[in-house]
Amino acid sequence: MGSSRFEDLRVYQLAERLADKVWDVAVVWERFARNTVGEQLVGTADSVGANIAEGAGRGTYQDNRRFVRIARGSLNETKHFLRRAYQRKLINDHDVAVLKPVLDELGPKMNAYLKSIGKGAPVTDDK
Repeated sequence: MGSSRFEDLRVYQLAERLADKVWDVAVVWERFARNTVGEQLVGTADSVGANIAEGAGRGTYQDNRRFVRIARGSLNETKHFLRRAYQRKLINDHDVAVLKPVLDELGPKMNAYLKSIGKGAPVTDDK
């Protein structure tokens, strides 16, 4: 498997940005919201990058692809909890404006990264 530091991958950097923005939004919620939806939301957002990192370190293309698919599932789960938070008025239109561009870029980048794994070149993404 080609060597690539996962921290250099654009898809990983976007996952980190998403997780940090989600944290900034949820950490200020009142206790009940933070301990219910907030913990789930932060956990799923953190899981996106964690699975990209784990896949990159597994040593086989098959394992890497499997973990990127898990990361994609975590991204969808994050979107679910963001929708719930918006419906429950825990996030506002400003929060959506901050999070949406990252979400809109991360999904397609993750799909492109998944397609690129094992294509003969070192594992990268389309920066």
